[in-house]
Amino acid sequence: MSQPDGLCLRFPENLGLHASLSHEQAASMLLRAMQLSQTTPYTWTYIDRPQDGQLYLIFVPPQMSLPIDGIRYQDTEQSYRIPLGAGREMEIAEVKFGFVPLQDQVAYRVRRRYRLNKGGHPQLVLIHYTRGQSVAIAPSMNTPVRAYPLRTPNEPHVYVIGDKTGQKVYPQGMGGPPAERQPSIPPAAMGPMGMNYPMNAQAMLAQQNSRMEAMERNARERERSGSMSLRPAPPRETEEDFILDDSDLITGRALALARYRRNHEFMNEVFMHAGFGMLKEKPEIKPAYSIFNKEELEAKIAKLTTEVEDLKTRAAERQAAKDAENQLADVAMEPLSLSSDGIAV
Repeated sequence: MSQPDGLCLRFPENLGLHASLSHEQAASMLLRAMQLSQTTPYTWTYIDRPQDGQLYLIFVPPQMSLPIDGIRYQDTEQSYRIPLGAGREMEIAEVKFGFVPLQDQVAYRVRRRYRLNKGGHPQLVLIHYTRGQSVAIAPSMNTPVRAYPLRTPNEPHVYVIGDKTGQKVYPQGMGGPPAERQPSIPPAAMGPMGMNYPMNAQAMLAQQNSRMEAMERNARERERSGSMSLRPAPPRETEEDFILDDSDLITGRALALARYRRNHEFMNEVFMHAGFGMLKEKPEIKPAYSIFNKEELEAKIAKLTTEVEDLKTRAAERQAAKDAENQLADVAMEPLSLSSDGIAV
């Protein structure tokens, strides 16, 4: 089932415009989204007539279907799956020839959605809108997809995965339990989601190391302040405190375990493509004589042998004819001898 008006649970940050999105970028974003979604509540909102290049991350519960987006498509959605290595598999669904009724002149919009059906969270869906081949709009289909104006959502924010799954967060001014204070997540915390290219492995490791160093620094400051006073001073709120988890309760053992786990995950991402599916096949090395055809060579040899024998025969005939001419010439030029009677003989 789906919401009748197209409401969906969407990641609250703006993921920006992307002219194109590769499979590697989509997979990296979905893996990063699994971590961020554990600490970020999703909002109930609409996807309505998105512009070209827009990217959305939504959560689709098992009992719900993909929400309507204000675009009518003249094609059926085609889906396929690709392996990513390390036991992961990504499903890609594409539908073409979309248009905004009563607004677009031709049907040129393309929607692609990505999800990790293996090795990830299949309910997290990445949706990308882009341009494609344009076709004429069928007059019978040029009618609005949904009724306007859209109502203003007043549903509370919801955690979709992690330990807080199902917990609601009520914004200021909305009835219900007091709003839970949530740390603001800057766009940079989304990593590759806020960029037009994926974050490389070195940048990811550098970011992770800087965060770990900040956690160690905060831990040392708390230990030092605790040894000097029975009542430690409250920790300073910095931008890193908002990005990181609750570092106040982290021990040295937990810190070392978290660092090992993160390093393992990042290095797995680095070597995943090198170990699975990305190796180039070595070209077949053919022997040097493979460019020749034995039968063609034998036929040419036989032909040349015949021609040589023919030339030898003709040369012998010419030599015999020449010798015969020379012999006749010698006979004709011999002097006449006279007998004793004066008669030439």
